[in-house]
Amino acid sequence: MISLAGRDIVHAWGKFIFTGLGLGLLLGVTLVMAGVYRGMVDDGKALLDNSGANLWVVQRDTLGPYAEPSSIPDDTERALRTMAGVAEAANVTYLTMQVRQGGRDVRAMVVGTVPGEAWGSPGWPPALVAGRRITRGHYEAMADIATGFQLGDTIRIRRNDYTVVGLTRRMVSSSGDPMVFIPLKDAQEAQFLKDNDAIVQNRARAATNPAFNRPGVPGLLSSVNASQTSSNTVNAVLVRLHPGADPNEVAESVRRWKRLTVYTRVEMEEILVGKLIATSSRQIGMFLVILAAVSAAIVAFIIYSLTMDKIREIAVLKLIGTRNRTIAWMILQQALALGLIGFAVGKITASFAAPLFPKYVLLMPQDSLAGLAIVLVICALASVIAIRMALRVDPAEAIGG
Repeated sequence: MISLAGRDIVHAWGKFIFTGLGLGLLLGVTLVMAGVYRGMVDDGKALLDNSGANLWVVQRDTLGPYAEPSSIPDDTERALRTMAGVAEAANVTYLTMQVRQGGRDVRAMVVGTVPGEAWGSPGWPPALVAGRRITRGHYEAMADIATGFQLGDTIRIRRNDYTVVGLTRRMVSSSGDPMVFIPLKDAQEAQFLKDNDAIVQNRARAATNPAFNRPGVPGLLSSVNASQTSSNTVNAVLVRLHPGADPNEVAESVRRWKRLTVYTRVEMEEILVGKLIATSSRQIGMFLVILAAVSAAIVAFIIYSLTMDKIREIAVLKLIGTRNRTIAWMILQQALALGLIGFAVGKITASFAAPLFPKYVLLMPQDSLAGLAIVLVICALASVIAIRMALRVDPAEAIGG
């Protein structure tokens, strides 16, 4: 049996193929945008997985170190270690900033961890791809390979230089910024302490303040000045529980006795996915709707154009007794074929383009299958206008009537 749709596609193959390529590029953008959203969610989950924590202890009435500023005393960690169900607790700081290396700046999340802790403790990266972990108390760093840093590189954070001694992989913040790990004391200084000029000015103000510079208390001024050049604040304490311990029970105990805010893994994931990237997900969703509408318009236009080009041929088919069902099926086949070509081009384009994006793009097989189904539905709906027009063609037009 002759395929009317196939013969017609071969007859107008140029217009059909180029339209499929254009539609494919549009669908490729759609798949990449869906992959960007998936990548954002995966970045948030990777951040929680790599922290190695079951509980996040943060400043009271805040959303934690990833969503809001949080400051708690660093001796909180010692008190948490004594609580029932707690296996490990580790202080940590997070600061997103520009890290300078040579003549370039890299946007990164600087993480302060305690050097010398056992490998695998909360806050440490789970593994290295090269080099070693931080062992000294100052001026060593581990960096994610996404930063582009190499072993032995010297990087500058605030006013200090650090030597990269280890490289990690897939250690990123919720926004996709690669992580750089430095000793906790250095991170506290970088985040919480003032610069040299501000310290000098504060010392001058303290010296002229009678409350801090009393003649009968000679050590008071030096104590005040010392407090301005040291920091005992961290952003959070990461807590790992004993196997079998109930995270909700331990969290409630910390809230009751330590007067701090505590989040479990489920709650922290809800903050990252449900709050931090909620606006971005809605924006991506709007773009996907717009792209779907544009794709439908393109398919509808090209199928309508192809149908208008063969009005006389359709009239001849009707004149020789071809059923309306056959004509409608021919047009629908063309629309579906156009969708399949477009999807194939889009899938290939997205697969090759995804690694080139600066942010992590995660292409999921289920998204591709859903995209294929949506494309076919859109193409089927877009062919309705052309089908309705073809079915109203008068057979008399075949003989010039």
